[in-house]
Amino acid sequence: MKSLLFLVLISVSWAEPHPGNSSLEHERIVHIQENGPRLLVVAEQAKIFSHRGGNVTLPCKFYHEHTSAAGSGTHKIRVKWTKLTYDYLKEVDVLVAMGHHRKSYGSYQGRVSLRESSENDASLVITNIRLEDYGRYKCEVIEGLEDDTAVVTLNLEGVVFPYSPRLGRYNLNFHEAQRACAEQDSVMASFDQLYDAWRSGLDWCNAGWLSDGSVQYPITKPREPCGGRNTVPGVRNYGFWDKDKSRYDVFCFTSNFNG
Repeated sequence: MKSLLFLVLISVSWAEPHPGNSSLEHERIVHIQENGPRLLVVAEQAKIFSHRGGNVTLPCKFYHEHTSAAGSGTHKIRVKWTKLTYDYLKEVDVLVAMGHHRKSYGSYQGRVSLRESSENDASLVITNIRLEDYGRYKCEVIEGLEDDTAVVTLNLEGVVFPYSPRLGRYNLNFHEAQRACAEQDSVMASFDQLYDAWRSGLDWCNAGWLSDGSVQYPITKPREPCGGRNTVPGVRNYGFWDKDKSRYDVFCFTSNFNG
């Protein structure tokens, strides 16, 4: 019993405040500076147009909200460019830069660089553009614990066309549709590309695969075989289907080298 009482007294004595430890208490205080420099990343244009074989610059600059300087000088700036998938769930690495170090990835190797026209310029230069370069790109700038992003869309001038094999309509699964477009010097069209083609007058009753795995078709003149005469013109969506078992036609996209 005496031993237990002794332990309790020791515990109480450790918990008592000591005047000599006041400096330690001050060291535990965390100061949060709410009005300090905040990193901002800005894309001067949200959409850029180019063509296959051309060169393009995707704009991206970074600032601090409460200062005119590009960086605080206490941390190195890290710039990362990625390409987003249609649903924003995946990112494909394009370029990472920090200081004098640069690294490009995949099919972008040897074709991408930073423009760096000023100390706050993180714009991405892409040369010898390919059809598959079409899409949305994210510019991310990181400085210490601060980071911000901007998204830029690269559009390619070109044409969307429906394709069905010699066997007849609805004979392609998704993977066969990919190969069929490649054989026509093209890639599978995206929904945005098909939508733009519909707005330009594309009317096609057969449903076809798109690059996101959906099956759709554009109608400008409603009629009985294509959903009925009383339906509203637009891009009809069949939804997402089994890429191995389901069979449809395909919508392909191609772009001329001369733009």
